[in-house]
Amino acid sequence: GLVALSECIVILPLRKMKTLRETLREKNLLNNFLEERAYRLSKRDSKITIHPLRNYLDMAYVGNITIGTPPQEFQVVFDTASSDLWVPSDFCTSPACSTHVRFGHLQSSTFRLTNKTFRITYGSGRMKGVVVHDTVRIGNLVSTDQPFGLSVEEYGFEGRAYYDGVLGLNYPNISFSGAIPIFDNLKNQGAISEPVFAFYLSKDEQEGSVVMFGGVDHRYYEGELNWVPLIEAGGWIVHMDRISMKRKIIACSGSCEAIVDTGTSAIEGPRKLVNKIHKLIGARPRHSKYYISCSAVNTLPSIIFTINGINYPVPGRAYV
Repeated sequence: GLVALSECIVILPLRKMKTLRETLREKNLLNNFLEERAYRLSKRDSKITIHPLRNYLDMAYVGNITIGTPPQEFQVVFDTASSDLWVPSDFCTSPACSTHVRFGHLQSSTFRLTNKTFRITYGSGRMKGVVVHDTVRIGNLVSTDQPFGLSVEEYGFEGRAYYDGVLGLNYPNISFSGAIPIFDNLKNQGAISEPVFAFYLSKDEQEGSVVMFGGVDHRYYEGELNWVPLIEAGGWIVHMDRISMKRKIIACSGSCEAIVDTGTSAIEGPRKLVNKIHKLIGARPRHSKYYISCSAVNTLPSIIFTINGINYPVPGRAYV
């Protein structure tokens, strides 16, 4: 570093310090640190907002939000794989929009339009929208002047009448609209006490599933939480050690990267490795899908996903 003082130049040596993670890992204290931090985050008396979700036929978990003044209600997928919030608009003339609730901008006194447009392509469809601002509510959480998208074109969402739009919970850097995500806005506005959200996903179709904002409610789990470090602060991507079955590695040999995605009902991977798993469990291809005898489900071996040194076995009845 160079500091100029009148005509004198003072040269100060800089030394690269080890990160906290590196220091803790060298002393074998990293796991202890993560466990203690997890305990504080989940047990402290912080204000946690618990918002109900509905399991729609094991295809998606959807929850209600409202937008505008007076509020207009929408069903959205809370999606950790994307960063944008959008719902259909009165501007949209695509067939998909006619089967969903559309936002009436003229009915909201807090609505603000911009001239910015954007496009998003998902695995299941694509949309084009315009960036606008309005008041968005998730239960008792309120984000004022929240930027979000109104779709003007939608393709591929025609058969998905169980949700109107998407509420992205990924990092701001992957936002297609350039808008600050609602979770970051809630954090910046002081609406949540801890910069934490969590999901509890139940197989019950009508009730039981929730998304939590501001912390982790310990009533939804037993024991301690397993905290997994991200590859980088910029996406919910983690290292997976391996995928195994019957004590043999069947995929992800030597580790791989995986994204934790609440917006999809599938476990997805490279075609070659997925076909190998299908073959090992006895699934047979028919057209574009694989099928397995219903009578064989209870005898299928568990597939074990090892993440951060911890095994997560998924039984046959779950992965089928």
